[in-house]
Amino acid sequence: MLAKSEWAHLIPHQGTMCLLDNVVAWTAESIHARTDSHRRADNPLRSDGLLRAVHLCEYGAQSMAVHGALSAREAGSAAAPGFLVSLRGVSLALARIDDLDGPLDVFGERLLGSETSWQYAFRVEHAGAEIASGRAAVMLVPEAGVGSRE
Repeated sequence: MLAKSEWAHLIPHQGTMCLLDNVVAWTAESIHARTDSHRRADNPLRSDGLLRAVHLCEYGAQSMAVHGALSAREAGSAAAPGFLVSLRGVSLALARIDDLDGPLDVFGERLLGSETSWQYAFRVEHAGAEIASGRAAVMLVPEAGVGSRE
């Protein structure tokens, strides 16, 4: 298990916006993270005192960021910053998540990875039951100067 202190500095999500608490396990193709941030009053995605299930897409996207950062670090580099550009096939089993006791398990599986984009499938479980799933795509920002015209 990797504590947040071992990887949080590698991703752009900082402070309370870093929604994942630890990495349970990861391989070259997948990640399993765990969190209790859905129950925290200072969760920045809350509105009107609620945290809606649609925000589980952000949890899935953050698992992608952590996986990409850990993979890059293992290869001796840093992950390029990126932008979430697409969500597909999203399925939500409930309307809100702030009232769930116990941690969320967040799973990401890399479907495609290149120098310009990543595509992942994600799944979020609570107490062993799937509460969200979908696919997400991220477009990576090329390094400064690479491919630019002067």
